[in-house]
Amino acid sequence: MDISAIQQKIEGYRLQGKSIFSTCSFQTHSVVLVHVLSRIDKSIPIYFINTGFHFAETILYKDRVADAFGIRIHDLFSNVPKTMQKNASGNLLFTFDPDYCCYLNKVQPVENLLERYDVWISGVRADQNSNRRNLKEEQKTNHHTIRYHPLLGWTQSDIRNYIAAYNLPEHPLDARGYTSIGCEPCTRPAGAKGPREGRWFGMTKTECGLHTDLMGKNKT
Repeated sequence: MDISAIQQKIEGYRLQGKSIFSTCSFQTHSVVLVHVLSRIDKSIPIYFINTGFHFAETILYKDRVADAFGIRIHDLFSNVPKTMQKNASGNLLFTFDPDYCCYLNKVQPVENLLERYDVWISGVRADQNSNRRNLKEEQKTNHHTIRYHPLLGWTQSDIRNYIAAYNLPEHPLDARGYTSIGCEPCTRPAGAKGPREGRWFGMTKTECGLHTDLMGKNKT
């Protein structure tokens, strides 16, 4: 697909003197944005939110993608050690309070980045769930940072076609039915209800907070 509009937008941010970063969860569909950015500007920092609970396959895939695209990935960790993410019985947060687990290991680390950067490039798409369907291409966060969603209007078919066109590497868990891959304790293969059904299975939870808690009330 034509990425000239994305390139022009990023160049516009640069001309305005804005600092830019991106995040990636390193699933097969999420590396499309990383590949696009590597074609436009390899200097844009790309952060992997390393919760410490990822599948080993995700870590290996991240490293493989970095080598293939010729880019550097920055690991982003929680400031709260896992020894302090337990209850009195020694159970880790994800077993009894997954929302707070996501906050400490995903939301808070990225919130710290929002103090340093002007633009956050995110690969969310409107067809992924009802929350993301309401997002705008450019949207404020609850900090001064603007979120830019260059792939918001892309469909699952667009993503597949781009992957095929550039022969991008695929996550090794794809073949085992994992269509949406997060932390290992909270992810299972998807069922018939949709690609994200395997995330937080059996809970009402559908988002980790990156695309809800860090969103501003006002849209640009």
